[in-house]
Amino acid sequence: MQGMQNGFVGFNILTVGLAPQTNSSEDITATQRVQDFYHGWYLHPFIFGDYPETMKKIVRSRLPSFTKKESNLVKDSMDFLGINFYYSFFVKNNVQVDHRDYMADMAADLIFPDGTSSEEVPITPWSLQGVLDSFKNTYGNFPLYIHENGQQMPRNSSLDDWPRVKYLQEYIGCMLDSVRSGLNVKGYFVWSFLDAFELLSGYEFSYGLYFVDLKDPSLSRKPKLSAKWYSDFLKTRPMDPIVTMQIQNNNSPMLDSL
Repeated sequence: MQGMQNGFVGFNILTVGLAPQTNSSEDITATQRVQDFYHGWYLHPFIFGDYPETMKKIVRSRLPSFTKKESNLVKDSMDFLGINFYYSFFVKNNVQVDHRDYMADMAADLIFPDGTSSEEVPITPWSLQGVLDSFKNTYGNFPLYIHENGQQMPRNSSLDDWPRVKYLQEYIGCMLDSVRSGLNVKGYFVWSFLDAFELLSGYEFSYGLYFVDLKDPSLSRKPKLSAKWYSDFLKTRPMDPIVTMQIQNNNSPMLDSL
């Protein structure tokens, strides 16, 4: 007799924090439109069996349509959602009429907030919580896993990676707040355990908790300060007061406007 196997199937999506650049109705509407184009394009079919109405009205015949059978197949087919989160943007309405493509259909500019560093990812945990809240309000409170979240730094920067330590403390604290507020957050994964070849920056920047010496044929590894902090956190060891004070004194770029 063949045994039964039960699966737990999910989907992963790269998310961004979104906020209108101004309080104008145009920028507020554009922010929701970007949300539909950037996140809803994938999530709407898995939850509702079809694309967002915003996309259907704008893209029209250029957007493939679901047959009833296809819609029923994809609807409610996701057991959990995995989220990658790094950056946040301001949204400015920008209607284009000259040509049609994805950006023209979205009709908005995504603008990095002032103070965004080219070397470090800004620490905006409230923006990630905003993404999670919007998903709950739009799609329901299904299980969520933070699959990727981490701080980039120049590859050969100090092993005392204080910005990364502060980043981890802020975002992990945000996850606790999210759980307490009723969000169905099931897990959090740091990117990444080791310095690696990154999709957008190659070996120029790294996210690892462990430094990898690429000049050493054996690729020797050294733990960074963030590795010790994360290990202590996982083992529920008390935080060293000196470390706490150093975190407060070594701030990464903070974006209070998001």
